[in-house]
Amino acid sequence: MEGNGFEGKEAVGNCLGSLVDQGSRDSHRYYLSRRTVLEMLRDRGYDVPLSEINLSLHDFRAIHGQDPDVDRLRISVTHRSYPSKRIVVIFCGPGMIKVNVIRSIATQIVNKDSLSGLILILQNQITNQALKAVDLFPFKVELFQVTVFTVVKNQGCGITIFMLHNDNHGTCEGRKF
Repeated sequence: MEGNGFEGKEAVGNCLGSLVDQGSRDSHRYYLSRRTVLEMLRDRGYDVPLSEINLSLHDFRAIHGQDPDVDRLRISVTHRSYPSKRIVVIFCGPGMIKVNVIRSIATQIVNKDSLSGLILILQNQITNQALKAVDLFPFKVELFQVTVFTVVKNQGCGITIFMLHNDNHGTCEGRKF
């Protein structure tokens, strides 16, 4: 039996290769952000269909593509017990959040009087002036910062931890992959 010492290595390589995500980082980050927010809203009593939460990454990319449009990721749901209580989730792009971004968001929100809350998902820093502009909304606004990092253990095996962190309330929604 002759060999070069690599017998069976191809099968292992192909197996592990199938676990590598070939899509864009942005689409994966938005997928994780959106799913985590949907789970958080459902836990808070909002009417979020399980089909939205259970959407696979593949299906998410089929709908939103490799470079998702943040405007299409927006979520608007009502509370199960109090249907008049409505919350909107807006995903902000990768740029710095300045006052003009907050003003733009304010003009996009229709029926402000029927809205009880707004969640902004931030990928970047928000300026102090933009924070002051957020305070002008007539309803509760929560800011969550997206954080994704990988903890590498022995032999290069890693665990990816995805978190949405809210500094104002000291809350953190997260998941480990």
